[in-house]
Amino acid sequence: MFYQQTVLDNGVTVISERMDGVRSISVGVWFRIGSRDEMDAESGISHFMEHMMFKGTSKRDALAIAQDFESLGAEQNAFTSKEFTCYFSRVVDERLPEVFAILGDMVTDSLFGSEEITSEREVVIEEIARSEDTPEDYIFDLFTEASFPAHPLGRPIIGTRTIVGGFTHDDCISYRNRHYHAGNCVVVASGSVDHKQLIALCNQYLSDMPKGKRAVRDIVPAQPRPRFKLMQKETEQAHLIYGMPGIAIGDEDRFASSVLDTALGGGMSSRLFQEIREKRGLAYAVFSTTMPYIGGGQFAVYVGTRPANIEEAVQIIQTELARMLTDGLDADELERIRNYVIGHLVLGSESTSSRMLRLGKSAIAEQELLSLDEIIERYRAVTFADVERVAQRVLTQTPTVALISPRAIDEVEKSLTAILEPQ
Repeated sequence: MFYQQTVLDNGVTVISERMDGVRSISVGVWFRIGSRDEMDAESGISHFMEHMMFKGTSKRDALAIAQDFESLGAEQNAFTSKEFTCYFSRVVDERLPEVFAILGDMVTDSLFGSEEITSEREVVIEEIARSEDTPEDYIFDLFTEASFPAHPLGRPIIGTRTIVGGFTHDDCISYRNRHYHAGNCVVVASGSVDHKQLIALCNQYLSDMPKGKRAVRDIVPAQPRPRFKLMQKETEQAHLIYGMPGIAIGDEDRFASSVLDTALGGGMSSRLFQEIREKRGLAYAVFSTTMPYIGGGQFAVYVGTRPANIEEAVQIIQTELARMLTDGLDADELERIRNYVIGHLVLGSESTSSRMLRLGKSAIAEQELLSLDEIIERYRAVTFADVERVAQRVLTQTPTVALISPRAIDEVEKSLTAILEPQ
């Protein structure tokens, strides 16, 4: 087995992957908590808690946390997704004990002081404003809202001004007590790491973390989706997503789904890149992507183009998806795509951070933990029939179009309806 795993007495899961020939260790403290676990009235609090964990404990204030990491030559950061939150650091191996002491202090003893909350609310509200002023990012929030209109997955991770502006000390304490417990916690380290030392550090700094039941996520039920999610805004470019439900985390078709995604819009030789950018010059940025979640997922094609080109871009997307359904891949294309995916996977695996993140995402989602060689074998085993099956599962569904553009909503909806629903 390429990794070692231990469960502490209080329920914290500890996983390590030894990498020879490196001096760094990337360590992440993961929690099975994200925006899909929030109630409507606390939307955005998972992300807000991530910010507040850096704002002071009984041992260190915010400045001391930053200085202590930097004095160790460590990189540190955190991120929140719809399904998990991770606090992580990359450091020279001999400094792991000091770094883990800081991480453990943050996740178990953050004070959530009222003054710090007041200032950090403003920081996050500025982050919300920046997101709204970045249409190539904000369009994904619109698309996800349309994809999951009656499910917490449809809410933005970052929250809204109104709700974030009301967070208090008591809200943070309550949220930590409900979710930041050992049953939801997985510690993952990759690199020049000794598993016994990692266990000792977890016992030293996380043993007081209360026990708790692991968060359980259900299958995302099929639900009616709007055909359009359109916003009129004065922008130079129109930002467009054309998509539909995709493959969930852990689905047996996930490797074939990745091959399909890469064929359609994953690289410079992909079909959509060639048709929309190279042949017609309609866009600088065009790509497809999959967004898998526990119990559900999304498939999306993004195009940034001039407003006058919206209809032509949608027509090309429709044509290429239909061509994939009827013609599939040829032998050369399938082999090239597999080599492309495997090559990028191998190149990324030389980083301790990427190895920790890959392992942590699988562990926190309770998926099988695969070695690099095992993943390569799964991709090598993808056949024409596998890609065809995924294409039929995904691309035959009714699409949802999300759009931010300066054009009038009624005008765009009418023209796109004529394309999507020809008489």
